[in-house]
Amino acid sequence: MTENQDERSILHTHFGTHSPYWRLSADSDAFELAAVKGAANIAMALRPDQADAIRSLTGITSSLRIDITLYGDALRLHLVGRKINPNEWAGTASAHSDTEAVAKDLVEGLSFAETVVSEANSVIVIVDQNGRVQRFNKLSEEYTGKREQDIVGRSVFEMFMTREEAMASRRNIAEFYKRGQSYEAERLINTVKGPRLFLFRNKFVTSGSGEKRVYLICSGTDITEERQAQERLRVLANTDTLTNLPNRHSITARLKAALAAGKEGRGGVLFLDLDNFKRINDHYGHGFGDRLLKAVSVAISTCLSDGQTLARLGGDEFIVLQEEAQAWQLEATAERIIERLREPFRQGLIEVYTSCSIGIAMYPDHGADLDSVVRSADIAMYVAKEAGRHTYRVFQPDMDRRNADYVWLDTNLRKALAENHLMLYYQPKLVGRTGEVDGVEALLRWRSPERGMVCPSVFIPYAEESGLISPLGVWVMREAARQAAAWKRDGLNIRIAINMSARQLDDKGVVSDFMSALGDAELDPCLLDIELTESCLIEDEGAAIDLIKQFRQLGARVHLDDFGTGYSSLSQLARIPLDAIKLDASFVRGVNENPVSQALARAIVAVARTLELKVIAEGVETLEETSFLDTLGVDAKQGYLYAKPMPAAEFVTWLAQRRRLHLIA
Repeated sequence: MTENQDERSILHTHFGTHSPYWRLSADSDAFELAAVKGAANIAMALRPDQADAIRSLTGITSSLRIDITLYGDALRLHLVGRKINPNEWAGTASAHSDTEAVAKDLVEGLSFAETVVSEANSVIVIVDQNGRVQRFNKLSEEYTGKREQDIVGRSVFEMFMTREEAMASRRNIAEFYKRGQSYEAERLINTVKGPRLFLFRNKFVTSGSGEKRVYLICSGTDITEERQAQERLRVLANTDTLTNLPNRHSITARLKAALAAGKEGRGGVLFLDLDNFKRINDHYGHGFGDRLLKAVSVAISTCLSDGQTLARLGGDEFIVLQEEAQAWQLEATAERIIERLREPFRQGLIEVYTSCSIGIAMYPDHGADLDSVVRSADIAMYVAKEAGRHTYRVFQPDMDRRNADYVWLDTNLRKALAENHLMLYYQPKLVGRTGEVDGVEALLRWRSPERGMVCPSVFIPYAEESGLISPLGVWVMREAARQAAAWKRDGLNIRIAINMSARQLDDKGVVSDFMSALGDAELDPCLLDIELTESCLIEDEGAAIDLIKQFRQLGARVHLDDFGTGYSSLSQLARIPLDAIKLDASFVRGVNENPVSQALARAIVAVARTLELKVIAEGVETLEETSFLDTLGVDAKQGYLYAKPMPAAEFVTWLAQRRRLHLIA
């Protein structure tokens, strides 16, 4: 036999294989050899230098050569193996002369594979079914500060995971070995940088020689920064940057989830809109407005109960969501908010008051889906505004009709303006006792092809709210100027009074629009007068006075409409350059038999005389009323007693008939 055959025969004789297993422990230099199956272990003492050489092997598979004596036979063995746990090294042994070339190639191949694993830009950990570490690559060492040779055979659960993470990981690995399917899992791992989040992609690997064993290869990527960035984006996407409250996207998602999860439960929302924020924002500037919104959001938050979530929808709109709620709970919250907003808000030296209108809707009563619930609360909020603001309303089904009307108005009033469905009616003003026509008041009317005549009390408030009042006002100016010019060409010098609201006066182009109307109609001298309500004077007296002066310089006379029903003071009345005041119909109605109304009417007329203002009484309906007004010496009267508002052609006919009657008389 050759030497090679002798060594192979010796190994085969004792172990039944040419490649027995070997093992060496940390606490003994006894080198053990064993058959793959069935044969008894054989142990022999190694020299200390041989034992140290074997113990220098790391978790990376390597090879070395040792000389031993086995039952008197000298053997040179080629060992391939690695450290398999903190106290043990193991591998396979072959006759050196038989396996050197193969082993060399094997080691070179393994070395390349080990280098790839070790230097990979991912954490790579190989564990057995019990979670004991078999391989631990270089990046794993850098993250954990632990060397592979120190942790091979130890539990990954105990070393790197919290108790909760370990429990979840144990379940996943057990399921993995049961089903054999690859899977991904995110795990929070303790590292030298603190807890870091890793995404692990896990799959099977089977040992390639001897007794086949299944291992789990865990390839992990640190996704901590990625998740933190995603969380920052999520927070930004769901947070209002001004108030740090949940934003529209966030609260709608929560409400949608609540509706989906609570099909048998009840909940509700409060829809809040600040009543006078726009004027405050315009007056003090957007910086002040932003600070006010922050303060208001904090104030509202203090009024909420447990389980209620406040969010800002945008602008000056907020919403409160409460799951598992009754209507009375939301009403109580609304009352607390309204009461809190009675208090002033101070920003530096500035103190302002802002109230809010609140609409309440319950689900599923007022809507079973997101859009219908929010829509119902929004409708109720607008009803609260119509009720005088600084109050709340719970949605009622009949409110939906109002909203339908609003939508119809939004579409059709714009169309009426564009398609010339608007017209002016004229109501005459008669001079004192003579009954001569002193002028007319122009009143806007709308004849809808769909609904016929639409009441001004319906579409004028909508126009104010929607901002359409400004283009409507321009149309009225131009139509009144055109009609006054036409009458003038026909020999009728009739002054036409047009109404302007505070909203119209806010339009910086109102004076230039007035001038354009006069110029385009070639109405010179001016035969248009302006009727203003007291609210025009209260909101910004200085600006109102400046506009009045400009209108008067253009030849318009300015009347204060509905005097006595607002909040203007006598001292304020003295400061404003007016031409006349109009005695409101509420004072005129039944004035002949109401002592209080009589006293008020006398006082108003006396004030007007002192200020050299004319007095026009409106809403006159009976002879008794006109008789009393004549005794007071009012300058002009208008009302149904004399004529209802009428189209221009009817007014001309009415005027001609009246003049003929006066001639006959």
